[in-house]
Amino acid sequence: MYSLIRHSARRFNSKVALTRPLASVPTFRWYSSETNSTRPPTAVLLTNMGGPKTLDDVYNFLHNLFSDRDLMQLPFQKYASKYIATRRTPQIKEQYQAIGGGSPILSWTRKQGEAMEKLLDQISPETAPHKHYIAFRYVEPYTNTALKQMKEDKVKRAIVFSQYPQYSCSTTGSSLNELHRGITELGMDKDIKWSIIDRWATHPGFIDATAKKIEAKLAEYTPEERKEAIIMFSAHSLPMSVVNRGDPYPAEVASTVDHVMKRLNNAFPYRLCWQSQVGPSAWLGPQTADAIKGFAKAGRKNVVVVPIAFTSDHIETLYELDQEYAEEAKEVGLTGWKRVDALNDDKTFTDAMAHIVKEHIDKDELVSKQWQLRCPSCTFETCGHSRDFFINAQKN
Repeated sequence: MYSLIRHSARRFNSKVALTRPLASVPTFRWYSSETNSTRPPTAVLLTNMGGPKTLDDVYNFLHNLFSDRDLMQLPFQKYASKYIATRRTPQIKEQYQAIGGGSPILSWTRKQGEAMEKLLDQISPETAPHKHYIAFRYVEPYTNTALKQMKEDKVKRAIVFSQYPQYSCSTTGSSLNELHRGITELGMDKDIKWSIIDRWATHPGFIDATAKKIEAKLAEYTPEERKEAIIMFSAHSLPMSVVNRGDPYPAEVASTVDHVMKRLNNAFPYRLCWQSQVGPSAWLGPQTADAIKGFAKAGRKNVVVVPIAFTSDHIETLYELDQEYAEEAKEVGLTGWKRVDALNDDKTFTDAMAHIVKEHIDKDELVSKQWQLRCPSCTFETCGHSRDFFINAQKN
């Protein structure tokens, strides 16, 4: 996401403002005397930022992104968002043209959802049938599009499954705030049992799928090259103002990296780097681009870059890592630059998705304890409202 902001707002002096959450939580069990063939589906709502499917979608995508006050707060935002989107659309279109004309994230999310629900029906027959819905934040299918379809399907039980493994106010937080607004607008706040999977940064299935992808990429080196390989994990950066406010994202990404490296027996040196810095203010580092130069200066050539916060290919992997950073690596002499494949519809990963949902159902947990806690310095009323809803709406 921030790579789009980086390319779209490089000269715009903006303050990015993000969010976080609170309360204590009841538990519930959902039972039905209906048969699988007659009862409504258990909905699994997959939330994500999304991406423009075609070049014609780029402007609306950017306009919606820069209008999101849960992500950033700009002076005169109503007008600023239109200005930035209009000014930067041609450049962003060029980037999407370079990766085939649009983002593949919708296609990958559908494939992931279909595989997940098929396995869920097998391992959780008491809550079958399961049906996935997709709620993108900035492009169709929008959150309200998914909610309207759920309403048509007469859904009574809904599990919100963030597709960001690590929680940040700018991603999962914004999506959940938007979801709460949509639920209220459509009158879906009374008759549906809602619960949330807000993070899964260290789930064994996710860790195993990631480690296997890394092992496959390392196998492309000769034995001698592999001895000199470095693993470079790359994730979206955050402004230090957000980090200092208490956003848990950096710690959760680091925890993912630690678990992956333990799965790999810590057999390779590694670093966690951060991509997509925006503007002149301080951001979490080191930046991926700077790390590339540093490794080259140190005489390293074989670098395996891992998109550790992304579960499917999109512009940050296909353009930023595969083209921008790959070109920079080539220029400074990193001849052994390799990018680990995104998880996409990898079976180990889609199986993990199903088990994450199954474990959530079995725990009877509405929201995680972490999600209940807002950032210590959070001032966004929307964060408190969304948390109050998802916790307290289940008490009736």
